[in-house]
Amino acid sequence: MTPTPDPSHEAGSAYDGLLEHHEVAGDDSQWAFGTDFEDPLAGVDTTVPDDVDAAALATYCLMLGDDALVMSHRLSEWTSNAPDLEEDIALANTALDLLGQARLLLARAAAADASVVPALPAGSPVPAEDALAFFREAGAFRNVRLAEVPNGDFAHTMVRLLLFSTARLAVLGRLVDSRDPVLAAIAAKGVKELTYHRDYAGRWFLTLARGTDESHRRLLAALDELWPLYPELLATHPVEAAVAAAGVGVDPASVAAEVDVVLEQVLAVSGVERPDKAALAGVRGRTGRDGLHTESLTRLLAEMQVVARAHPTGLW
Repeated sequence: MTPTPDPSHEAGSAYDGLLEHHEVAGDDSQWAFGTDFEDPLAGVDTTVPDDVDAAALATYCLMLGDDALVMSHRLSEWTSNAPDLEEDIALANTALDLLGQARLLLARAAAADASVVPALPAGSPVPAEDALAFFREAGAFRNVRLAEVPNGDFAHTMVRLLLFSTARLAVLGRLVDSRDPVLAAIAAKGVKELTYHRDYAGRWFLTLARGTDESHRRLLAALDELWPLYPELLATHPVEAAVAAAGVGVDPASVAAEVDVVLEQVLAVSGVERPDKAALAGVRGRTGRDGLHTESLTRLLAEMQVVARAHPTGLW
């Protein structure tokens, strides 16, 4: 018997008819989740508040934005490499959450003080937030060093995510009351995301700590390696002190006790002792917040920025 030809193949593709009947403006029913995603900054006044130092606000936004951008890249490196599909998706989604935060914060930094945006070739269509992500050198990044160190095993990633998200959640939890409406809106969105990130990492911390001898050993090794980087998350930089005094930012030292309580609870229920490790020192007082980084950040940026730098006038 000769099969009846499928008319959809006559145009050269079995998928040519997928958008048929959906060409009416505003009809996005062909998309699984629609296209009408809420803009967290819709209707928000982006004017820098009176009596606020725009340069300090921009630098503060770079600090929070760079933390999210670099941490997002490290988490994205797990894509297709996680222990199973569920964790692969969870880590990818966490990376996307942080990337979204980074984009908003870098855009805010550029709007507050355009001088922080690196110069690009004339006519380049690259948005300011992309310019900040892809065309700054390592010394211009303000992220904490915890975010940039290379990935270890899965236990290493869960320990880092627990430390990072616990501290960041506490900061953004207070940033929702910022006098800057933009930062307040970004924080309100970020709190929901970071609550999941912290709980996800905390559950895995407990699972690994009380699992097999091998998972317990790996968790302790990761905690021992990363703990010296943790204090930098809660150390007060002069810029953070200035924006906190102006009512637009948060002094991370002010949430240190809150963060410590959460971590102590996780350690206690997991049966893990608090590491007795000194904080990683800076160089002449300079740390990641001042642009002092490990060699790992230079390598990370080389990979992250290579396409954009090869095509600086490209439109993505």
